[in-house]
Amino acid sequence: MVITPLRIASVEPIIRGYRPSDLDAVYDICIRTADAGNDLRGRFGDDRLIGDVYAGPYVTLEPEVARILDDGNGRAIGYIIGTVNTPQFVRRYEREWLPSLGDRYAGDDDPRDQNLLDQLRRPQRMLMPELDAYPAHLHIDLLPEARGHGEGRALMTSFLRGLHAAGVDRVHLSMAPTNTGARAFYDRLGFTEIALPPGRVGLYLGRETKI
Repeated sequence: MVITPLRIASVEPIIRGYRPSDLDAVYDICIRTADAGNDLRGRFGDDRLIGDVYAGPYVTLEPEVARILDDGNGRAIGYIIGTVNTPQFVRRYEREWLPSLGDRYAGDDDPRDQNLLDQLRRPQRMLMPELDAYPAHLHIDLLPEARGHGEGRALMTSFLRGLHAAGVDRVHLSMAPTNTGARAFYDRLGFTEIALPPGRVGLYLGRETKI
């Protein structure tokens, strides 16, 4: 595991591997950054739902892929999570992740949760022919206190090097087209737009994993 020293104010955060004890912090970061980097706590019937869609399956099924930004005192303040192979991930999501949730959302009829529940139950949404050349995918989120000091770039560099060492040539991500700040960040890191058929919703970016 590569540990990269960073600096925020008077402490020295590090990039490290994921630990099971990070799970609650990862869920917290997920919902506190889910609205184009802003907080969505209290906007759903169950605040844990968004993490069950966008965080939990990654650190559960492929914990070795994750990179955690640690504040230097053991607290996670950011992460980059993902998979080395999206089709394989989708199959494991169906076989392992969804059954592990049991009936947690069986009676959830809160209208605020329905879109996320649809995403949770349809992992096949991650599969598109246009993404076949980019088998890996990722999610990166940092708390506000961890932004603006180069930590995002350092996390991405560590993650891409890990993918490349694993023999993965390309990676993709999806983002809200309205998140101009994130788009500028990804542009600086060499991500480019992946062309999708007319009518396809969303914005997908990809790049080679070689740094």
